[in-house]
Amino acid sequence: MNGQSEASEARLKALTDKLETGVSHIFESDQYTEYLTTMSKFHHYSFRNILLIFMQRPDATCVAGYNDWKNKFGRHVKAHEHGIQILAPSTHRRWVQQEKRDLETNQPVYGADGQPIMEWVKTETVTYRIVTVFDVSQTEGKELPTLGVMELSGDVAEYERIVSALVALSPLPVVFEAFPGAAKGYCSYVEQRIVIQPGMSQVQTIKTLVHEVAHAKLHSPLDILEETRPDRSTREVEAESVAYVVCQHFGIDTADYSFAYVADWSRGKDLEVLKASIGRIHALAAELIAGIDGPEKELQKAPSHRQRKAGRTARRRRQDAPAR
Repeated sequence: MNGQSEASEARLKALTDKLETGVSHIFESDQYTEYLTTMSKFHHYSFRNILLIFMQRPDATCVAGYNDWKNKFGRHVKAHEHGIQILAPSTHRRWVQQEKRDLETNQPVYGADGQPIMEWVKTETVTYRIVTVFDVSQTEGKELPTLGVMELSGDVAEYERIVSALVALSPLPVVFEAFPGAAKGYCSYVEQRIVIQPGMSQVQTIKTLVHEVAHAKLHSPLDILEETRPDRSTREVEAESVAYVVCQHFGIDTADYSFAYVADWSRGKDLEVLKASIGRIHALAAELIAGIDGPEKELQKAPSHRQRKAGRTARRRRQDAPAR
């Protein structure tokens, strides 16, 4: 490994270390405790319901039923909002009479008259019914506690070149198109495209674009078997971590936003999710950085043969010079 590669690796490691430190500080804050308390009131949905929510409203972040929004969170659903339909289980219990079974052999137990002994047992059957939930963006009222994930602002040097490079590196087409909800962008494997909200600051646009390109490169269900595909929290941690490292490399500070975002998706797991994904984050961040820099940039960074020779000559002269 040459000196330039070693320096790049060291810089990437320093950035991922900084990410871990920043996220751990959020975990230790009182604000995080308050946030966890509120988030614990939301239901945890099955994979099937998560898929139903995504298909109907891909930008959904926190969903709850009409009454839950009112009674648990002090919010109410806005007029004329269309809910998201999911499946809710209903458990039905009843007593039925059946043959008594031997606990060891599972064979029927017979009485003195040679007939099977009958007993009453309680059984449960589960059926499903359609219920309606609403995303937080469809409600208004008391503010939910957040981790300070505010929209980023500011301009970026070489903005057009970086955006063009990211679009070229993306395995899915990228479009800038307005869509409802609070999300800044999304990666749709169904639509086979990445959609970015227009009109955002240059910093927010690049951060969001890197995040969605990371999803497209790391998490496509077309490339990964469902049983080996990371869960949603891991996918979000990986995508935002890649965005943080790439942006930091180019002097774009997203620390407050990214640290809070990663802490949000890692909640209840400390740094476990982040640490398990560091290798994938590191590799993709390096790939995107190299792709954005391009061969021309790499050549500019790499010293020429004449520069290397001049450097060696200067070092020898310094070594041969008398001490002062």
